[in-house]
Order: sequence, then C-alpha cells, then structure tokens
Amino acid sequence: MPVGIEAWVTQIPPVTRAWLALSVLTSLAVQCQLVTPLQLYFSFKAAFTNMQPWRAFTTFLYFGSISLDFVFHMFFFMRYSRMLEESSFANRKADYFWLLFLSALMLLALSPLVNLPFLSSPLAFVPIYLWSRRHPSTPISLFGLVTITAPYLPLALVGLAWLLNGTWKAAAADLLGCAVGHVGWFLRDVWTREMVGGPTVLSEAPEALKRLFGDI
Repeated sequence: MPVGIEAWVTQIPPVTRAWLALSVLTSLAVQCQLVTPLQLYFSFKAAFTNMQPWRAFTTFLYFGSISLDFVFHMFFFMRYSRMLEESSFANRKADYFWLLFLSALMLLALSPLVNLPFLSSPLAFVPIYLWSRRHPSTPISLFGLVTITAPYLPLALVGLAWLLNGTWKAAAADLLGCAVGHVGWFLRDVWTREMVGGPTVLSEAPEALKRLFGDI
C-alpha cells in the first residue's frame, strides 16, 4: 500500500496528476540546466516557421524557476484542478482533458495579442475559474487572513500574483486565463443548457477520445 508522498500523488486525479508531474519536471530540468527557457517558450515563428512544434506543448508546462511564485501557482493550480476533476469531471477524464485542450488552443491563438511566451499560468486559471463559477456560495479562506466567496477567488489570486511579482505582466497572464475560463464556463454551463439544449463538441469530448481514455 502506498504511503507518504506516494499515497498523496496517487490520490490526485489522472489528468491533474500528469500535468502537475510534467510541470514540476520541466522546472527541475531548467533548474538543473538540462534545458533553458529559450527552448521552451512559444511563438508562431519559432514553433512553425522554424519547425519547433514542441513549443506549443512546453509553453503550458513551464511555470518559471523554483521560487515562491512557482510554489504559489503549483499549490492553487493543483488544489482547484483536483477539486474540479474530482467533482464536475468525476469519471470523465476525456471531458476534462478536452476542456484543457480547447482552452490551450484558444490561448495559443490569443498569445500574439498579449505577447506571452509562456501560457502555463493562464491555462492553470481555467480550472480555477470554472470551479469558482460552479461553486458560487462556497467560502474560501485566503491564508487564514480573509474569507471570500468562490466567484471572487480568481480576481483575488490575480491580485496576489501581482503583489508577488511586482509587475502587471503576471496579472495580465492570469486575467487572460480568467477570460478563457469564462468562455469555457459559458460554453458548458450556459450555451449547452439555454441555447442548444444538449452537449456539443465544444462542451463534451469526441467519442474517440473517450474510448482512448477508457471512459466508454
């Protein structure tokens, strides 16, 4: 039976666990100078003109060097991604992966407008935002200092990131994630219910992907 850190890791739902593990390994690889951030960032020219397509993937894995800001993002990303995957997406691994995949495509398309080389933080805000909208009355205690309700959580975290980094660029990245999260919430919780009357390809994973993840 797994104990300690192994037990904690195995309890994390699979999609969140894979993303968390790859993100930590990526930052450790940079910290150990096995790779550099210049090899990981995304731009359309570097990824497609220069034939380095892996950048469209690694941009979502690098949260920066090991620091207080890294720990801050890892903690809140893992906490709320896990809670969302265990509740709204319980036994629906493919649907959760599909949410993150479509959100990633949207962020890649928007990245030239905001000049963000790394999109890990914006993508991490998508599950945080969606969880907060689906649990509007849940009280959240921020470090035991102040209590807010869940819908205010994304903006509170944006403010904390701004304070930790001392620059508006950190807030801009997280606000972009909130915007993409809002689109994801609208497509799943408003559009499908009130305008379409059922799931669409934008709110539910294709059957082939569900088979791949073993959901059907």
